[in-house]
Amino acid sequence: MTREEIQKILPHRDNMLLLDDVENRDGTAVGHYTIKGDEFFLQGNFPGNPIVPGVILCEILAQSACVLMADVMTDGKLPVYTGLNNVKFRHPVRPGDTVETKCSIKRAKPPFYFAEGTVNVGGTVCVSAEFSFAVVGE
Repeated sequence: MTREEIQKILPHRDNMLLLDDVENRDGTAVGHYTIKGDEFFLQGNFPGNPIVPGVILCEILAQSACVLMADVMTDGKLPVYTGLNNVKFRHPVRPGDTVETKCSIKRAKPPFYFAEGTVNVGGTVCVSAEFSFAVVGE
């Protein structure tokens, strides 16, 4: 999916859409986002040595799950984080890096979905996490 196709599923726009592309590979969402260096979350975050905040990396991971939820993300429904568990930050992500996310839905009890995933740069795991979200109406 391109950014335009992602916008048909996710409500995120402008500075908060943090995916360049995402696809479903046999039940695993694989997404990419290149950190350009001018993002709002880098302004003032370790000046001279910018590092992408962990919460942003978790947001990128959750957004990548959208491709797995395309069939339920309809009619103005919103995906809302309900939990983050066992989050591990293993390696910093910096401007110029292209992150690759891999996540899968482990179980569902609509409207709740439980997932796990990783954020990688060049094959190095930067973040691993379990997370959950609810798909709710506006």
